Amino acid sequence: MYGKKNIVIGLFIMAGFMLYGFLLIYWRDFAADAAEWAAAYGNGKHFEARLAHVHGNLFAFLNILIGYLLFKLDIGDQQKKIVSWLGVIGILMPVGILMELILNASPVFVLVGAVSMTASVFLLGVFVAKSKKVIL
Repeated sequence: MYGKKNIVIGLFIMAGFMLYGFLLIYWRDFAADAAEWAAAYGNGKHFEARLAHVHGNLFAFLNILIGYLLFKLDIGDQQKKIVSWLGVIGILMPVGILMELILNASPVFVLVGAVSMTASVFLLGVFVAKSKKVIL
């Protein structure tokens, strides 16, 4: 059942980053300092906040897609396991951006997540290209 964890994690992460998007809308339009937030919307922490939101939803969607494809594609179990775990680890990228923003964490989480997700998508492409049959 490779892929199930990607779909489950992807859906929960997407829901979380969607809620975070609502918070960003609140800060931009309704908070007491909304005018200041809107004025600095493209700079510094505001930009990073939006970057985390966008990449969180993108990487969540990629995990949902990866999970679905792992269910359906005729590739080996070890290949599915590698792609699956790299996709899940990829979630560190947007979470790492938030950790930098909120906790002043190291950007290493962003880099690990970005490399993992890129590797997951690339390897899935390689494995599909080498597979003899595709079941969709």
